[in-house]
Amino acid sequence: MCTVLILCRSEHAWPLILAANRDEMRDRPWTAPGRLWPDRPEVVAGRDDLAGGSWLGLNDHGVVAAMLNRHGTLGPQDGKRSRGELVLEALDHADAIEAGRALADLNPDAYRPFNMVIADNRDALWLRHAGDGPVEVRPLEDGAWMLTARDINDTSDPRVAANLARMRALPAPDPARPDGWDAWSALQGRAADPGAPSPAAGLCFALDSGFATVSAAQIALPAPAIDGADPVFRFAAGPPDRTVFATVALS
Repeated sequence: MCTVLILCRSEHAWPLILAANRDEMRDRPWTAPGRLWPDRPEVVAGRDDLAGGSWLGLNDHGVVAAMLNRHGTLGPQDGKRSRGELVLEALDHADAIEAGRALADLNPDAYRPFNMVIADNRDALWLRHAGDGPVEVRPLEDGAWMLTARDINDTSDPRVAANLARMRALPAPDPARPDGWDAWSALQGRAADPGAPSPAAGLCFALDSGFATVSAAQIALPAPAIDGADPVFRFAAGPPDRTVFATVALS
């Protein structure tokens, strides 16, 4: 039950802004984003050290991919492949549309249900595998989007119901400024509202079971016409309510 925030602005200098909180068992080992796959030198991504895949990454072509479990499908299952490998497969492509088409041809029975975001500075896609049919690929139009373990902008999820309007009311991140992410960083670190049914209704939480928000990331992609502008990738190697975001080296 991770959370991804997406801001699509096709005519803006920064057409794709994405922020993600990763929720996982705290004892599941992982490695912070880097160039961690010798056979994929163009990929900068976090590595799930247990299964070998990733939950979020960026490639040198400017394609972003993020993976989320669907509701009730946390963890591996006998006979199913790791969903984390799909992030790496998406990042094998130089274009988000091409990546989406390739993953739409997956055998859905090989994987547990998932939500996925694939985007570049031209297109953003939501891939939905609900477990009862083929992988659906849906384009995201300009606007603000929030994706968790249910459907996109689905206010039946308490965290979407509590935070989508907040996200839309915040100033958009300005990746060119050192403090340009502050408002979104605060949102990513926000706990559940008083009276919420569970701490997990917050964007940042920790449960007694060991399931918690373990890291967070922020990515911005510049428009092709912005000379000299590089993508921005920031990572908090711990809960974002008390962990500083640091810039991930892309070169």
